[in-house]
Amino acid sequence: MRMNEPQSSAGPELRPLSARSVVLSLLLGVHPPALPVRDLVRGVEPFGIAGSTLRAALSRMVTAGDLRRADGVYRLSERLLERQRRQDEAVHPRTRAWDGSWETVVVTATGRGPAERAELRAELSGLRLAELREGVWLRPANLRLRWPGSLNDLTQRFTARPEQPARALAESLWPLDEWAHAADALLAHVARTERPADRFAAFAAVVRHLVTDPVLPGELLPANWPAPALRAVYADYRAEVLAAL
Repeated sequence: MRMNEPQSSAGPELRPLSARSVVLSLLLGVHPPALPVRDLVRGVEPFGIAGSTLRAALSRMVTAGDLRRADGVYRLSERLLERQRRQDEAVHPRTRAWDGSWETVVVTATGRGPAERAELRAELSGLRLAELREGVWLRPANLRLRWPGSLNDLTQRFTARPEQPARALAESLWPLDEWAHAADALLAHVARTERPADRFAAFAAVVRHLVTDPVLPGELLPANWPAPALRAVYADYRAEVLAAL
């Protein structure tokens, strides 16, 4: 079974913009993730979002627990700080030299319901692990993983050196060609997109795709792997947005 499937190579998956999605994207891109109302108003203007629409969205987001408000400044809530961390690591993954070993995680918890099992699977996928078979997850040990303490009672974690050739194993675990095709489509799309709202939606799709990059050692990747180029264009766009703010 494969880790998060990439976007279809038929074209990038672009989601419609809403005041909520724009606000979250702006806050997820700044450090610390906090902006005063005046900056948020200026930030959403290029996307045709009126001030009244923005304020209504901000009120709903505070009520829903997405944001915290103090002295006219809106901040991401604690639960969304984890989303920002994942996004940051998608853009700037923390890697280390690979010695050929693989991170291996065996799920030892039993008696859990479907929702709990799905949550555990999502958390392991978010750590860029892939499922070899039910309950057995692995990846090359080239990432500096932030291992959540919540998983200690649910899994056993160790390193191993599979006898199967590493590149063939990686190709069986991740849809690398499909991921690369979707990334190339995104690069082509952002290069020809000019309207601010369209660019914003396109780069939101870029971030979603980068989150699914397995970040494998170079020797396990196909030639001309497009992830570095995708990260570079997103970094340029984020700098552009922050400068405008």
